[in-house]
Amino acid sequence: MTCPPLTITFLGTGTSSGVPMIGCDCAVCTSPDKKDNRLRSSILVQSATTSLVVDTGPDFRYQMLREKVKKLDAVVFTHPHRDHMAGLDDVRAFNFFQKKHIDIYADSLMEAAVRRDFYYAFADTKYPGIPELNLITITDQPFMVGDIPVEPVKVWHMRMPVLGFRFGNFTYITDANRIEEEEKNKIRGSEIMVVNALRKQSHISHYTLGEAVDLVEELRVPEAYFTHMSHQLGLHADVEAELPEHIHLAWDGLKLNLG
Repeated sequence: MTCPPLTITFLGTGTSSGVPMIGCDCAVCTSPDKKDNRLRSSILVQSATTSLVVDTGPDFRYQMLREKVKKLDAVVFTHPHRDHMAGLDDVRAFNFFQKKHIDIYADSLMEAAVRRDFYYAFADTKYPGIPELNLITITDQPFMVGDIPVEPVKVWHMRMPVLGFRFGNFTYITDANRIEEEEKNKIRGSEIMVVNALRKQSHISHYTLGEAVDLVEELRVPEAYFTHMSHQLGLHADVEAELPEHIHLAWDGLKLNLG
């Protein structure tokens, strides 16, 4: 599938608590550097005609306002944790202005969570103003969102299956600590990849900074960005200086133009 030129916007690059974390006065949480302020992780993927977001976390409304997003065609979900889905209700603003349902691409596990948490959107009797969602079940097979090709990549978040996605030569992986070899082959050949790097210390369900670096080197991806970072990782400027030349920390609002 041919991929058109894309713009990738990092809507958020933080872990589930965000940065700064409530009640914390560490050096990162009190940093004056805007790159140390991280909303919950999500990206906006745009071609000339299609606009989609990967995940709608608790900060989704503010992220849409900050980036002045006027058009949204679809939401593509990675997995049913609250920091990746809690903001879905706010797509109703797009329903109102676009006069149509929003396509929701989700695997069976994610679809069950959407139907449970946003049950009122699927009730037989609907009241005005509820989100209007068109659920589309996805598997491991590639699919299209408008003119944007999407290839799912299955990763593991401890014991939970999570979907990463490849859009042309760009691959986005969040909430992972293990990827099987067959799925790694789907990432190989990417020009840019994004992967979670929670902190430097070992974690039960996320890649550490060192593990994320090793994964990028193993897959020989020429350019990489890390996301889903906690305040425990350290100051953006300090960690960025430690990384190989072709690997960077992403930050909220960063835009990448592809193709």
